[in-house]
Amino acid sequence: MAIIIPTVSLSNCDKAMPIMAMGTSSYPPADLETTKAAILEAIKVGYRHFDTAFAYGSEKAVGEAIVEALGLGLIESRDQLFITTKLWPSFADPAQVVPACKASLQNLQLEYVDLYLIHLPVRLTEMVRKTPVEREVIEPLDIKGVWESMEECKHLGLTKAIGISNFSCRLTQEVLSVAKIPPAVNQVEMNPVWQQKKLRELCREKGIHITAYSPLGANNTAWGDNRIVQSDVLAKIANARGKTTAQVALRWVYEQGVVLATKSFNKERMKENLQIFDWALTQQDLQTIDQLPQLKGVTLASIFGPHDFILDLDAEI
Repeated sequence: MAIIIPTVSLSNCDKAMPIMAMGTSSYPPADLETTKAAILEAIKVGYRHFDTAFAYGSEKAVGEAIVEALGLGLIESRDQLFITTKLWPSFADPAQVVPACKASLQNLQLEYVDLYLIHLPVRLTEMVRKTPVEREVIEPLDIKGVWESMEECKHLGLTKAIGISNFSCRLTQEVLSVAKIPPAVNQVEMNPVWQQKKLRELCREKGIHITAYSPLGANNTAWGDNRIVQSDVLAKIANARGKTTAQVALRWVYEQGVVLATKSFNKERMKENLQIFDWALTQQDLQTIDQLPQLKGVTLASIFGPHDFILDLDAEI
């Protein structure tokens, strides 16, 4: 039987967001059929929130999976799903935002997405096929102009909610200073070894929900590591609770009031990741996790190269 996942309400959005999303980015990239099959399995076990992006190359697979899920009767309507996608920096120009959103909708075979995010706080002046990039093709984001175009996406009904991703406290404040519609979500790296306390406090104060990507540290990827899944501290808590280390990490994120974007194409791990809602960490567990050494895993410099203003952005929290 499918697990019922709790939801949260978003600002300026009439649709609740399931608190657990299935991420569709994979490393190395999976083919369309593999991704589609994984999404269908996820729907069967209870996932209703799917996180994609132009950059992931998974939008078409998500779209085909939705069509097939409807045909199989796994869902009654598209409205039962919450779909998030993202604006790639090559399109992060005021004139290109609406066309980029429409292109994503075409890939997804949808009339609207539920959440459209600015993927990264930079602008690429050309379409790039690989990273890192040369300094001349990357520049700071025109936050005011791009955000106005994100608001236009919402006004046009292309998305129910708009938000940001990988934005620091300063950049989040900058968006808020120009926004007529404030961001509903800031999707960032967050887990027990990168807890984002300052950013979480700001976003809570401003009514912005945090979505955590890499809640398990993105193990087995080029940018992640095994600090969470191999953590002796988390393993000790897991053993005491009769849970896995991954479940302890996911439960910790959930208890911070944060939405999770987990990624596994393995059916059993998909189920395991959902088994975090009917138990709780103790106060001692929380205090222990609070003391874990902190280290940011994902940096802009690791993606685009160690350019001057990129390093400055990475230094912000």
